[in-house]
Amino acid sequence: MSEIRLAGITRRYARGAAPAVDDVSLTVRDGEFFVLLGPSGCGKTTLLRTIAGLEQPDAGTVHIGDRDVTTLPPRRRDLAMVFQGYAVFPHLTVAQNIGFGLRMRRAPQAEIDEAVRYAAGLVQLGDVLDRYPSALSGGQRQRVAVARAVAVRPSVLLMDEPLSNLDALLRLSFRAELKALAKELTTTIVYVTHDQVEALSLGDRVAVMRAGEIVQCGSPMEVYANPVTRFVGGFLGTPPMNVLPVRRTGSGWTLAGHGFPVPDAVGGAVGADEVLAGVRAEHLEPATAEVADGLPATVRVVEPLGSQLLITAAVGEETVKLLTPTDFPAADGTRLWLRVAPDRVRWFDPASERVLAV
Repeated sequence: MSEIRLAGITRRYARGAAPAVDDVSLTVRDGEFFVLLGPSGCGKTTLLRTIAGLEQPDAGTVHIGDRDVTTLPPRRRDLAMVFQGYAVFPHLTVAQNIGFGLRMRRAPQAEIDEAVRYAAGLVQLGDVLDRYPSALSGGQRQRVAVARAVAVRPSVLLMDEPLSNLDALLRLSFRAELKALAKELTTTIVYVTHDQVEALSLGDRVAVMRAGEIVQCGSPMEVYANPVTRFVGGFLGTPPMNVLPVRRTGSGWTLAGHGFPVPDAVGGAVGADEVLAGVRAEHLEPATAEVADGLPATVRVVEPLGSQLLITAAVGEETVKLLTPTDFPAADGTRLWLRVAPDRVRWFDPASERVLAV
């Protein structure tokens, strides 16, 4: 069993300073690909290093399987780590790099050779085992680092932004390779990233972190479709979720001076004269002819993305982004009317910025 259980983990780097990780409790299931997602400085790498034993928590415990490993050094936790940098040895061949961890454990040469062939095959490096890192591309060097971690057959594999040093095309291809690799292994994987595309495409579950805390944890599509805070809605998605103020008037509710339907339960729950409506770009339906229940908008910018158009438009003084097919007739200054299905709106309390439970 390689389930990971964190209970009340807190880590401060200076007395009196805000905690880098603040009372985090979390369970990563056996064999799960689990992603820690968040902006720089949110505590995700500190949490990963605490699992690895590279950081000691000021409070809380770490269990891997049925063992309390809180005070154990990294070498006794049966895990391996892949860092942001390649961290390959330039004076060793690919095969020697991959087998390095096993040599440090003084494994028999036959065992090392078998493990190297196995790990190299998983990451498609079998034909370059005799080369040195200087003769490899950036993507190949990162695969060497992954293979070195896999070769020791750890029960837990930790990855700290392993794709961030690769260019866009390499990230795309290597991301697919990582997902395929995860299916081949029985290892529990914890993956740290600030890239929400990586998180959504790779993870079985995603934990979104902010200021040392886990804000939301769930399946990628659950977190994307049902963010529990404005922050999560804005952090996940390209473009981010549109969050617009809807104000109560004598005759109902308005957005930028135009009528906007707000369910009675939402109006009663917020207890104020304003509520925030969160709408994804793909859920705004534009029309070039006036529609009775549409919000009037003016196109500011049109950005072709290949398969879609990303349109930035003004609704009164508010700015929204929407996605349309490439043949949608839009240009700077075009007048649009935007509709949104009521069940596509996420309602947030403007004071707490948390979703309204209605």
